[in-house]
Amino acid sequence: MSENRTLLLDSAAALFDDLAGLDAAAAWPRFDAAGFASLLVAEAQGGFGGDWGDFFAVMRMAGETTLSLPIGETILATRLLADAGIEAPQGWLSIAASLDAVPFGRAIKAVVIADGQSLKLISATSVTEAAATGDPLDAVQGDVLASAASNADTMQLGAFLRVAQSAGALDRALRMAMEYTGQRMQFGKTLSQQQAVQQSLAILAVETAAVDVAGQGAAAALDRGEAAFEIAAAKLRTNMAIGTGTSIAHQVHGAIGFTHEYDLHRYTRRLMGWRSEFGNDRYWAESTGAFALKAGGSGLWGALTARTDKAA
Repeated sequence: MSENRTLLLDSAAALFDDLAGLDAAAAWPRFDAAGFASLLVAEAQGGFGGDWGDFFAVMRMAGETTLSLPIGETILATRLLADAGIEAPQGWLSIAASLDAVPFGRAIKAVVIADGQSLKLISATSVTEAAATGDPLDAVQGDVLASAASNADTMQLGAFLRVAQSAGALDRALRMAMEYTGQRMQFGKTLSQQQAVQQSLAILAVETAAVDVAGQGAAAALDRGEAAFEIAAAKLRTNMAIGTGTSIAHQVHGAIGFTHEYDLHRYTRRLMGWRSEFGNDRYWAESTGAFALKAGGSGLWGALTARTDKAA
């Protein structure tokens, strides 16, 4: 990790601590003052000038917290608007693939939708709030405030955001499981000394690491310029890991893991929500399958290595 990224994460940790317990309205002035909305905006445009690896690291840290704020969505929306030459409005922003399902619709000023050809900035004038088991996902109606040609795709970028957050939340669930099983005694020894529990924790650790690696690979591809396949593969692998990982985390905790007072559900409920947002298992399986079919049986390996060879 570079020295700049270490300093960035130190600042992010301090900010997240400061935002803990605040609602969206109270949190916005502090988030705005910290300047994190411009994390992905170029320095020449007055931003921080961070890369996609920086964004992944910050949002991975955000996933380790219980903050329910549109932090990543605002950062992405601000970047897309800057690229399109559109001034970002003050206040929380979001991104979405459809106005029927807008993350944090009830808390935002506007939402950005981009489909790979055009981008629209739409005001959140009317919001229909949906019941939320994790982070809110609302239907929004409003006026088109600005539009521009754009090759950005908010479905892909939203999926990448959820991968980063899931990497952090899964890591937190893993650490909670390790701490609990290391303290809980049964039959004269800790649960973590039981072979069956050790095997379950090992699987949870593998699933967590897989999401982390897949997300970092997608970030590296975004920094190279095009990451459609890497994001698809990362989101699909993340969705799979969430299904396995949340189940194991609750199993090794036993009954306490299902109580409202214990914090595990604050992570696993959000993970299950993120699994279906910005493309579910089927959506990204079809996307990666289409890539494989297009490459053909003999051409798939070459197509995959050609993408990573760009980094050399």
